[in-house]
Amino acid sequence: MPAPSGPRVPSTDGVVVAVHDLGGDGPALVLVHATGFCGGVLGPLATALGGSFHSWAVDVRGHGHTTTPDDVDFGWTGFSDDVLAVVDALGLEMPYGFGHSSGGAAVLDAEARRPGTFRALYCYEPIVWPTPPPPGSRDFLIEGARRRRDTFASRAEARDNFSSKRPFSGFSADALEAYLACGFSEDDTDGTVRLRCRREWEAAVYRQGLVHTGFGRLPSVRCPVVIASGDRGEAVDPDVVVRQAAALPHSRTELFPGLGHLGPLEDPSAVARSVAAAFERSAPDQGR
Repeated sequence: MPAPSGPRVPSTDGVVVAVHDLGGDGPALVLVHATGFCGGVLGPLATALGGSFHSWAVDVRGHGHTTTPDDVDFGWTGFSDDVLAVVDALGLEMPYGFGHSSGGAAVLDAEARRPGTFRALYCYEPIVWPTPPPPGSRDFLIEGARRRRDTFASRAEARDNFSSKRPFSGFSADALEAYLACGFSEDDTDGTVRLRCRREWEAAVYRQGLVHTGFGRLPSVRCPVVIASGDRGEAVDPDVVVRQAAALPHSRTELFPGLGHLGPLEDPSAVARSVAAAFERSAPDQGR
């Protein structure tokens, strides 16, 4: 499959970040995906925004086409390093930011560490824990990542596999196709495809997420923030959303009936409408 159309950007720890230029003619918008995925899966959301933003999607370390050294430890500040590296390399002046799950944690932490980086943020179920989850409560994610099937005889076989099981069966058709395109590498000799996010890397991301200290930095996020969530309570409890919003100086929450933790991939159009409205709402206060 073709490589991302944007630049390759050096980050910390020897990482070289791949960037997807998703087009559009409006203000810059930086999009950051969830664990196990890649920047391209947010293409349908960018398309649904109708070109009202110039969207740049990031493949964070360990994901997609980004080059990741074997000894990276996947501490989550590395993800915000990647975001800040992209903002700087592209010369973006106070872009808007969207982050999903760990991607939400990344854009929040980037803004907290360097206030004024973003004009406004929209985070769908960001993984920023007010208190660490109970011991063992996330072992199913770690063990699931270690056991994940990572190789298929063809992209068509991968499509058949994912389209028949949760959570992928709940994705919009274009989001699933985007995942198959950017999330897998293809062997030119026999057509087999393999996950770009290695199983051991995904497991390491989940482990490091348990000790991420980003919640304590949320009061440093001064730009407007929307914390959005689905109502299925699959990964983030409502109490966590309330506490995240309370820790942010300028925030509000939004609930999507019928969507789960992977809502931006389940219904990109609905989430895009909310994103556009949120950023339009924030624009007068930010001098746009």
